[in-house]
Amino acid sequence: MKFNFLIIIPSIWMIFSGMVYGADIPGRFPDGSEIPAWFSDTSRIQLKKSVKHYVVTSFGAVGDGITLNTPAIQKTIDAAAAKGGGVIEIPQGRFLTGALFFRPGTRLHVREGGVLLGSDDISNFPPGPSRMEGRSIDYYPAVVNAYGVDDFSITGKGTIDGNGLKYWQAFWKRRAENPACTNLEVSRPRLVFIRDCKNVRLEDVRLRNSGFWTTHLYKCENIKILGLYIFSPAEPVKAPSTDAIDLDVCTNVLIHGCYMSVNDDAIALKGGKGPWADTDSTNGPNRNIIIQNCSFGFCHSAVTCGSEAIHNRNIIFKNCRVDGPDRVLWLKMRPDTPQLYEYIRVENVSGKAGRLVFAKPWTQFFDLQGRETPPPSVCRNITLRDITLDCSVFADIDLSPSDSLKDFTFENLKITARNGALRKELFNGVILNNVVVNGKLQE
Repeated sequence: MKFNFLIIIPSIWMIFSGMVYGADIPGRFPDGSEIPAWFSDTSRIQLKKSVKHYVVTSFGAVGDGITLNTPAIQKTIDAAAAKGGGVIEIPQGRFLTGALFFRPGTRLHVREGGVLLGSDDISNFPPGPSRMEGRSIDYYPAVVNAYGVDDFSITGKGTIDGNGLKYWQAFWKRRAENPACTNLEVSRPRLVFIRDCKNVRLEDVRLRNSGFWTTHLYKCENIKILGLYIFSPAEPVKAPSTDAIDLDVCTNVLIHGCYMSVNDDAIALKGGKGPWADTDSTNGPNRNIIIQNCSFGFCHSAVTCGSEAIHNRNIIFKNCRVDGPDRVLWLKMRPDTPQLYEYIRVENVSGKAGRLVFAKPWTQFFDLQGRETPPPSVCRNITLRDITLDCSVFADIDLSPSDSLKDFTFENLKITARNGALRKELFNGVILNNVVVNGKLQE
């Protein structure tokens, strides 16, 4: 059976991604540090004529959706790098490929009507050193890979399609055989993997149908993700673990004007897992992240801290519309990993979701690895304000003995919920200011 994953862009995204809220980014992050002017600039990259362009068809690539173009496209990339760099262009057509590796000085541009189509044969993605689920391991590369490529960008109004159906079907077959199977038991490629890069730009492209995580950035700095449309289906076949954006040990990130609807978390903040994850040099924090003017369809959560995370600091989620996430803010409290989630602000959010905030122990594949007691997990200095939400549950919260919630502020909330309770006894410091749930002011 074949499924046609025809994507109809919701009109709300087309309207919302073009909205301009003005220069309303606060002058400071939640911890009081100044927000650099860099975050206020959402202008797009201008492809200068002085930069040489390399069209993949000039190097033998065929856009028929059948011919495997990995050698031809990689030849294009390598030729550009050998001459000092340039823009690799995907013209109109469907260009089937396995793993591609961009070199210093090169970047990718997908023209409108062009599709970079990932192979559904995992043999076209030879394993190598990589990063998955909070560990540095050998794993399959993505369709588009950039390692140590400063100033790397993906631009254009075309599409990168992971062609993920066979991978999804294989995963669910394995899960039916063994309900306890891990994500890594079924070999699947990501769509985009960028690591150890500075000054990264992802602009306006459509990313869809990834076999695994859609966009994974590891140990990168100064990242702008602007105007992306990211989709994977929840039906007729669920696309498992197809997170839209995974930030893994990243600093200075702006996500602006994007639409995300995937069968897992939309934006997941990662950084390592395990009882001693905070002592491993391959792990680290995510810092200074602003998510604004975005719209969210179906997903497990709009923004998730975890489950492979040790420290997330200075996270702003603002001016966003939700229409289908199961959670707006998910604080995954992993009892086998030391975690600190701090200085998080969620503001000016409206729409429908399953829950506004969700904080519970995440015990999937729990393993203390011989440690006698669970390491602590702390969420502190978290503010949710100026929110109008129709949801099933206002605050779905429970804690293990090693978890703590400190200094939460709920302000200017108008919530309609079937379960509107807030268990204030779970917080070490909680402020409610003008919080109205089901028409009743909360005290």
